[in-house]
Amino acid sequence: MYITYLHQYFNTPNMHGGTRSYELARRLVGQGHRVRMLTSWREQDGRRDWFVTDESGIEVHWLPVPYDNAMSYPRRLHAFGRFAIGAARRAASLSSDLVFATSTPLTIALPAVYAARRQRCPMVFEVRDLWPEMPIAVGALRHSGLIRLARELERFAYRNASRVVALSPGMRDGVAATGYDPQRIRVIPNSCDLELFAPDPATAERFRQAHPELADGRILLYAGTLGRINGVEYLARLAAACRDAVPSLRIVIIGDGAEVEKVRQLSSKLGVLGQNLFMYPPTTKQGIVDAFAAADLATSCFIELPEMEKNSANKFFDALASGTPIAINYGGWQAELIEQAGVGLVLGRDPSQAALQLREWFADSAGQKRAAAKALELACTRFSRDRLTDELEALLKETLHESDIGERQHQV
Repeated sequence: MYITYLHQYFNTPNMHGGTRSYELARRLVGQGHRVRMLTSWREQDGRRDWFVTDESGIEVHWLPVPYDNAMSYPRRLHAFGRFAIGAARRAASLSSDLVFATSTPLTIALPAVYAARRQRCPMVFEVRDLWPEMPIAVGALRHSGLIRLARELERFAYRNASRVVALSPGMRDGVAATGYDPQRIRVIPNSCDLELFAPDPATAERFRQAHPELADGRILLYAGTLGRINGVEYLARLAAACRDAVPSLRIVIIGDGAEVEKVRQLSSKLGVLGQNLFMYPPTTKQGIVDAFAAADLATSCFIELPEMEKNSANKFFDALASGTPIAINYGGWQAELIEQAGVGLVLGRDPSQAALQLREWFADSAGQKRAAAKALELACTRFSRDRLTDELEALLKETLHESDIGERQHQV
């Protein structure tokens, strides 16, 4: 198949952020397909026009459109629109058997639908976050006119999609609630890169040597974005509560985002910054691998927002792939999975309560080992990246086959 793959915020392993699209695309290339990725170049380095690179066999088309998590919502909307216009023209010029588009942002549907119509081929739409549900929930979309427009864009995306891929059961239900046929929605969650996170004692030692300030303390790792919805201030308050409850614990935060200074200031005010809470800038994928290898427990957190319980956080699956137990402070399908599979714990929203849970957790070394083994087992049996790529490939082939049949029937 010739696949045109649209993802505005595509990352390679040498860049900061999730690499789901890279990993899926390179595996599709390995299975004999030609994949052309259309994405944005976010660095402000003077580039102004499209340029093309080869990334592990993926033909990546980059359009310079600056973007970062600290941008205001109006500036983000401008970036979304600018990329949508440029990507529509570019995608329409590329011969394709199928167009595969992944959100966010939801505006990615515009160039995807345009290209699919011009190429007379099917479009498959992947939902990473429920838009506009999430922007409305966090207050980013407040104007009634914009909300109506966003909801119409959502319906437009689904109406023109031959299939929808959802990253979680909650996202699947959200798409179905708009009236889209549930039989045409496939849940393919974020996945575990077992090759990248293959156990290697040297990686843990490398991280410890690079950060002697952590000494030999237990590590609770947060590796990801520090945005408003992530609620990483929770970890600062948790560190304060753990000073007496779990004195050997070191909370390690690796990442950046709009709230990084707010978290830093709160941590300093609480007297935990540089004591039992340590903040480091984003690192390479290998640096993240080292961090997970050294961690005794990984964590994912969000503000108290029901819509976020439908998420499919990358850090959750990286923890499983590395055989690291996981602790989260929210409910939903990931909380149910943790409890059912025995791969970690669900922390209370109250940091004092969570500190007591952690004290009990770290007192049970045998339980920690069982959870680590079960985490790796779950990664291998249910969330292997190779397995989930096979599921995506089968879905794309099925979509293309149905499209071919429909086209022949139309001609008859």
